[in-house]
Amino acid sequence: MAATLPLTTSDISLMLRSGYSVPTIEAELATRHFADQLDEGKRNQLIRAGATTELLDAIESGNFSVPKDELEKSRRKMDEQAAERALMAERAKRNDTLYQNQLLKQRARVVAHGSADAIAGAAKGNLVRLQNGNLVSCYDEELAPKQIYGLYFSAHWCPPCRKFTPQLVAYYNQIAHDHPEFEIIFVSADKSAEDMATYMRESGMPWPAIEYGKLANVPALQKYAGRGIPDLVIVDASGKVLADSFVGGKYVGPGRVLDDLSAIFARGGGSPQVAANR
Repeated sequence: MAATLPLTTSDISLMLRSGYSVPTIEAELATRHFADQLDEGKRNQLIRAGATTELLDAIESGNFSVPKDELEKSRRKMDEQAAERALMAERAKRNDTLYQNQLLKQRARVVAHGSADAIAGAAKGNLVRLQNGNLVSCYDEELAPKQIYGLYFSAHWCPPCRKFTPQLVAYYNQIAHDHPEFEIIFVSADKSAEDMATYMRESGMPWPAIEYGKLANVPALQKYAGRGIPDLVIVDASGKVLADSFVGGKYVGPGRVLDDLSAIFARGGGSPQVAANR
């Protein structure tokens, strides 16, 4: 339907911004015609998009106007298309809401069915860490004394992640000595193993990570991931969520999680109020 509809001011503005030449736009106008009345506001819109004086004069001359006998038919088609777009947008919004509800229920199931060593068990045999600039296998025994975990979903290609990660490294280095019961596990969303390794080296991640080639082996950890990154989720050894970058489906960010984690440490463990409001 869209290919036969007349062009609007917005259509032409988009074509200009996308690099279409004036002759190409005029050829489209000759075939599809122009549906708008070019008032001052719409003229300025086209000028801002890069329209030439010649193009504006050609449009204002009326040479590209929709013929009167086709005008009503074209308007009906445009109204139908607008209604169809609105319906599709509403369906997409509804589907996204359903997806988020399913995701929250899925993450709740992970918590409800956790075991005493759920996190260590899920990570077992899948961990690597930096050593002399290289990624080496991490001994599963290192997780034995851990009681609180930070699952860090992040990627090198993500600018907000690269901005937050140094803050997380500094926080970790500050509290790690006094809280040996705590560990972070990096769950990469990078596009390759080399990207992940580069990210870990550049940021100096002092914590273990799930080996890139084994990310598919840890669905029990991946289920904690929210819809965006950087995403930091604090869980206890059984998998119970103590703090989350997403609260009630709303992104509050990993900085908020660090505040919650500090509160957990100050109380000697347990869930902050935010966890109850997920």
